[in-house]
Amino acid sequence: MALLQLISTHQPCLNLNSAAVTASLCPNSNFPSNSPPFLHFCNNQRRRGRANSLRCSSSSSSSEKSHTSQPRPDDVVELPLFPLPLVLFPGAILPLQIFEFRYRIMMHTLLESDLRFGVIYSDPATGTAEVGCVGEIVKHERLADDRFFLICKGQERFRVAKVVRTKPYLVAGVRWLEDRPSGEEDVEALASEVEAYMKDVIRLSNRLNGKPEKKEAQDLRRNLFPTPFSFFVGSTFEGAPREQQALLELEDTAARLKREKETLRNTLNYLTAASAVKDVFPSA
Repeated sequence: MALLQLISTHQPCLNLNSAAVTASLCPNSNFPSNSPPFLHFCNNQRRRGRANSLRCSSSSSSSEKSHTSQPRPDDVVELPLFPLPLVLFPGAILPLQIFEFRYRIMMHTLLESDLRFGVIYSDPATGTAEVGCVGEIVKHERLADDRFFLICKGQERFRVAKVVRTKPYLVAGVRWLEDRPSGEEDVEALASEVEAYMKDVIRLSNRLNGKPEKKEAQDLRRNLFPTPFSFFVGSTFEGAPREQQALLELEDTAARLKREKETLRNTLNYLTAASAVKDVFPSA
């Protein structure tokens, strides 16, 4: 059931001709821990994503150092890229199962070096986007057959500046991406409005599905500042990756929150109408 119409946005594409490989994707779990089962956006089924091959680039800095030194937007650094049919946001959790041979090689190198790689959205219709998010391996398990189970957490965003090489893995030179100041916009007020819409959407969604209202839904921000909260909201739109990619690419927190508010408002209007129909025709 289509709950709302999302605006399709054109995504700039990279011209990648390397052979595709497959990774099995586990259900996505996002921050905070009470991430809502959000309408049709949340897809809790196991999915498979096709990805272009990528080359792991060893970094001279350790994972610990990467947290203590702030990246500068003008820096160009080499980063192995993992094109996937999903969008990773800063702060979000991404479980992965790695079983394809080239990706297992990549994992061996990552686990001995920086633990970080770039997750970038790719699909047959739009190609591979230019903006992605760093995924840092926070937990891993190596199985007897050399497959890997990974838990990755989204870190900073990046924009691809150049393709360094495509074989045996895709490696790109990237620049870090940060939100610009939102000027006179009251981002705190916008974040509160978005949270209010989310609460209403969750409440009506639960009502339509015969689920009891959960207390956790009353505190969605969990003291998050507006920018990380805007990323959390975007991460809940899991069934609409093109819209998620458009949100990820925005470099203005206020603009991102406004777009999310409009999406939530459209969703709320639909649910309100559906709830009214259910009240009139309970058996429908």
